[in-house]
Amino acid sequence: MSGYTRPELLVSPEWLGDNLGRPELRVLDVRWRPDGTGRATHMTGHIPGAVHLDWATDLVDADDPAGLFTLAGPEQFASALGRAGVGDGTTVVLYDDSASLFASRVWWSLRVYGFESARLLDGGYGAWVGEGRPISNAQSTPTAAAFTPRSMLRLRLSTSDVRGLLGSPEISLLDARAPAEYRGLEGNARRLGHIPGAVNVPVAAMSAPGTGRFRSGDELRLGRVGRPAGPAGRPLTESIPLLGQPQPPSAASLVAGSGARDRPAHGSTSWCGARIWARV
Repeated sequence: MSGYTRPELLVSPEWLGDNLGRPELRVLDVRWRPDGTGRATHMTGHIPGAVHLDWATDLVDADDPAGLFTLAGPEQFASALGRAGVGDGTTVVLYDDSASLFASRVWWSLRVYGFESARLLDGGYGAWVGEGRPISNAQSTPTAAAFTPRSMLRLRLSTSDVRGLLGSPEISLLDARAPAEYRGLEGNARRLGHIPGAVNVPVAAMSAPGTGRFRSGDELRLGRVGRPAGPAGRPLTESIPLLGQPQPPSAASLVAGSGARDRPAHGSTSWCGARIWARV
């Protein structure tokens, strides 16, 4: 993990293998499928001791009328994490099989509620299997834990928050979606395009091709993976709508690699496109 400003945000398969079984460690499998088969995927094979967490159900506000995968409230969130065995004093390792898209969503969600001891498995499930490490199809039944949510509201921004920041020389707004979505050629929002002034740094640029592992710290600094934000800029990451749900993987990788201050826009362009932003 050399070259990272925040190397503690990532763990390698080797580190995880050496630490499996520690009582304070909880491994969460957050693989997700649009057809609802994420849990079935977990049961066909997972990292030993891992608990499956359906983030799109358990950590999302079910009462959101727009269905935009907005973050669940503190009571629902704490209940879901507690059932998964995550409590105060726990260290969490998150993984998926989608270039850390969903693991990063859960990582950000935990941070919003004041939980700092969360790590991403670099390369996800593919890296674990690729190294020939053991897998299990046993169902884990964790002991319930007490999770205390401590809201860090500065880590999430509403549409109106972003609107008020546009044009500020101290803010860099990053759009981590694919270039075609950024340019308005495709997407799931009612109005396509991007938020005015946003710079496109595609999430695909954060990982080494074919491996799912994050690029080196030097490569992840903005000048290497996208247009620079400027030395005084505070990166403000725009989430990635994938089938309509917001994901902030660029936030995790940018914080780990460059030390940037991430503040994902809550609801992303799916939300903004449905409400106030015109195509640009």
